Amino acid sequence: MNNPEVTRMALDILRKGDNFQWYVITFLALVVYVYLSEISRKNWKGIAAGLALYAVHWFYEILNALVQHFSGHALWTVPAGTSYLILVGVGVELSFMFSIAGLVLSKLLPEEPKVKILGINNRLLFAVGNAALFAIIEIFLAKTPVFVWVYPWWGAFPVFLTVYIPFFLAAFYCYDWQPKRQTTFISTIAIIDILMMVIFAGFLGWI
Repeated sequence: MNNPEVTRMALDILRKGDNFQWYVITFLALVVYVYLSEISRKNWKGIAAGLALYAVHWFYEILNALVQHFSGHALWTVPAGTSYLILVGVGVELSFMFSIAGLVLSKLLPEEPKVKILGINNRLLFAVGNAALFAIIEIFLAKTPVFVWVYPWWGAFPVFLTVYIPFFLAAFYCYDWQPKRQTTFISTIAIIDILMMVIFAGFLGWI
């Protein structure tokens, strides 16, 4: 498939309910269950990690949609395979996954934030390691018809460096911050995301 074709396919299903499947409700219930379980355990640090990654994820997805608006093609796009395409590069299934990724993977972190592994701070090492894992998974996804790296120069290494490392740095460093700083960071990014969606998707219709 060429660039105009995958872009057209994605825009044709953007925020349309034609492909909706009931499993989305189950996924939503599972996400709610994960967060309620962690709330019952008072795992506020893990919850902060989850929300931090999710907020940053949405910021990047909005930027990707803006790239599509201004250049004609997004960096990555989802032309098929989703039951509901929220933005040009993210379906509801991916969004649910990212909503819990930071929380789930924060469980791998050593209790002591300053411990070094192979001479590297463990938070940084785990952020880079998980970023590499997710970039490798994208290599597989990009070989399927449901996820496309649109530009030839956009691939696993740019994704690893510019997308997933920031995702996991946000999650794993936010994990250790004091509650006030966690709240400030998460709420600031979330407010920016909401304002961008209201302006660019709602008022202007660009994304």
